[in-house]
Amino acid sequence: MLRCRCGETIITADGPARVYDRARFGPTFMAQVAVSKCADALPLYRQAKAYRRVGVQVDDSTLGDLFRRTAEITRPLADRLLELIAEKKIVLADETTQRVQAKGKTRTAWLWSFIARDEAEKEIIGYVFSRSRSGETPVRVLADTIGKLLVDGYQGYNQVTVPGGRERAGCFAHVRRKFFDAQSTAPEAAKQAIEYIHDLYRIERAALDEALLGTPEHLHMRRTESAVIIEAFKAWLDVEREQHPPKSPIGEAIRYTLGQWDALTLFLTDPHLPIDNNASERALRVAALGRKNFLFVGNDEAGENLAGLYSLIATCEANGVNPVDYLADVLIRVQTHPASRIDELLPHNWRRSDTS
Repeated sequence: MLRCRCGETIITADGPARVYDRARFGPTFMAQVAVSKCADALPLYRQAKAYRRVGVQVDDSTLGDLFRRTAEITRPLADRLLELIAEKKIVLADETTQRVQAKGKTRTAWLWSFIARDEAEKEIIGYVFSRSRSGETPVRVLADTIGKLLVDGYQGYNQVTVPGGRERAGCFAHVRRKFFDAQSTAPEAAKQAIEYIHDLYRIERAALDEALLGTPEHLHMRRTESAVIIEAFKAWLDVEREQHPPKSPIGEAIRYTLGQWDALTLFLTDPHLPIDNNASERALRVAALGRKNFLFVGNDEAGENLAGLYSLIATCEANGVNPVDYLADVLIRVQTHPASRIDELLPHNWRRSDTS
């Protein structure tokens, strides 16, 4: 505060930016709370305990309110990520359980991950909370879109992998896992199947080492070297199918692989298409860690808030952006930023404002 020489005019400096009226905490504090929970799986009550230890008197209910407000304010950004993902030609998806508090117990809901890359090869990650594992969620995200969808064999994705929709691509990591589990009962056969799959990965590794991923040269490697392995693997599967009981572990692994064959071999036509869904599975590890640490969400709205902030923070981390800096900045800017230019505030496009 300054007073002029006349003694009558008082000039007062602007106060710090507030995320909402009468906010007691600044945007950086709110961002830290969200990131600690979503990226580090640190429950709010543990955060409150740690803050009180250093003299910040706050309880977990206050942190819960800050987390909710952060999710609500940034919701347009999380929704926009899902819209962009749906526009991409290649999308990876997976799902996992998310427990929700209910009267006397918890109930099971689901958290879905959807991953794509933009034209600059920047990764976009979106999460969706749903009450069930039905195909309603893939339809909500990907209905009326075309391209390829890389998933496991779960039938919930069938409604969007239809003629005129997306082509279904299969995951060799899931196939390998089934044969790995069959080693205890059919070690020789399982080992042979795993070796075929390892040969495919060796070609992909060679393309990576030679900086050829996604290039015409990579496609040539797949259409020649990988195709030979695929042909041999298929012939082996057709023979082995008759050698094992259908309901044995090895029999089920063979049946699953043959049932997914068209999806599994789609990678031969597109050098940009991964041969596994590992990226989407990795994106759900944070949810698994959250289940272990904070156990459940309080209600469906809290699950949606968690999914939205997971989306923004995971996309930050995938693109080398500090999520605390990002959220602290956009919590202020998104409320007045033109809706037509919302993409400027997405994690993979973000540039810190001059005033932050």
